[in-house]
Amino acid sequence: MALIQAPSSVVMVRPWKFYSNPETAGDNAFQKNSESSISEVSLQARNEFDTAVDILKENGINVHVFDDFGEKETPDSVFPNNWFSTHSGGHIAVYPMFSPSRRRERRSDIIEMLKSEYRVQDVIDFSGLEWDNLFLEGTGAMVLDNINRVAYTARSNRSSEIILERFCSIFKYEPMAFDTADVNGNSIYHTNVMMCVGSKYALVCLDMIIDEKRRAAVKNRLEESEIKVIDLSFEQVDNFGGNCLELTGNGETILVMSQRAKDALSDEQIEEIQKEARILPLRVPTIELAGGSVRCMLAGVHLSRRT
Repeated sequence: MALIQAPSSVVMVRPWKFYSNPETAGDNAFQKNSESSISEVSLQARNEFDTAVDILKENGINVHVFDDFGEKETPDSVFPNNWFSTHSGGHIAVYPMFSPSRRRERRSDIIEMLKSEYRVQDVIDFSGLEWDNLFLEGTGAMVLDNINRVAYTARSNRSSEIILERFCSIFKYEPMAFDTADVNGNSIYHTNVMMCVGSKYALVCLDMIIDEKRRAAVKNRLEESEIKVIDLSFEQVDNFGGNCLELTGNGETILVMSQRAKDALSDEQIEEIQKEARILPLRVPTIELAGGSVRCMLAGVHLSRRT
């Protein structure tokens, strides 16, 4: 059952020209600027990336690495989970992106690799909806419970409910959308910074869901699915405590998060998680300057391998 939610393979994109993207800063409150040069920041990000890949591989996770040499000015390409997702039964979705620079991240070689190494039945491409100013940034915008088929989605510039409904009808998920606000009253730009759903537990900042009835509905939906709710604080979300992904390595359930995220969790929360999964922290402080963390770096592969 765990494998349905927690894949054993991921796609990652190595950054060669990395910096905090000014084009996305308007609605991403998690972004920070570095005082170092782009070349210095890029080198630091690449070193963090390579160390993360090595650690994932050491823990039995299969990693498909692609390079982005930065010819197209794609500073956020290290976060590929926003432009495509894969689904059991052989399906791939390609998404419309809010920021023009992020639209350039989509690349056919990743899709072709997936087709060659895994069983792919179809590719559903929503990206043309960018021309209608409709956006749904993949598993950043949606946190998917693949076992119980629920798509938890914080409403924002980057998550059109029109596309969410289309996605859910095609891929057979129940849409569960809600309005959010951080300490300053801003909408959360991506659901996956405030929420992570594992096979038997979820990390979520319920207080960020504005409407009390909707907050209760989300909590109830998780609990009805026999998922233990581990409630996060605003401060923990600020430190990427919700930006995690459950994976399977060597037959073991692993929750991958950043070291910063783990440091923000309480001993009790860590204990609850570790009843179901081993926490694997990765150090990515430079990459986190771009407003995303470890979960955003990992595009899970939910496809069957070709024999």
